[in-house]
Amino acid sequence: MNQDQDDADELELFRQATQGVRPIQVDQADTGKPRVDPAQLQSRRARAVEGKQAIRVDGLSDQFVIDVHPEEELAWAANGVQDGQLRRLKSGQIPFDGSIDLHGMTVDRARDLLWEFIDEATRIEVRCVRITHGKAQRKDGRKPILKSHVNTWLRQHPKVLAFTSCLPRHGGTGSVYVLLRREMLEGRDD
Repeated sequence: MNQDQDDADELELFRQATQGVRPIQVDQADTGKPRVDPAQLQSRRARAVEGKQAIRVDGLSDQFVIDVHPEEELAWAANGVQDGQLRRLKSGQIPFDGSIDLHGMTVDRARDLLWEFIDEATRIEVRCVRITHGKAQRKDGRKPILKSHVNTWLRQHPKVLAFTSCLPRHGGTGSVYVLLRREMLEGRDD
């Protein structure tokens, strides 16, 4: 067999195989991605901008969150807090009169509840509270989000004098004792 005969046989086989096939009209591939409606896209963009413009008046910033490790002990004191006071807090010698459990919550929800909790505690003149933030030993190796945020927020809160990780029986590194500033109210004898 010669080359021309082979080419003719292949051409005939090709014609038989493609018999009944119509040429495509659109030469763009369908990637399977849903088509985006421009009006819906504009609406989503507008909502995203609105969310970013919401102003928090609580004074707690999330801009520079200090990352902490799950087992890291936390300790901080404002200027003027004596070392002995911080040691007493750390050793659990200052009893806590209120407690809140934030772990498992979203950052926004935890922030709102933390602010309300500290506000209420200072209003009724509680001296020390316990905040449970959890340790969130994450499988992806990232730092615990809520523990890091609580650590940052407490440093910024105007009513917080000091905080330190709890004793193991009160939650260990998954909780903190928080020493609060008290207002001297009229008629108080102490």
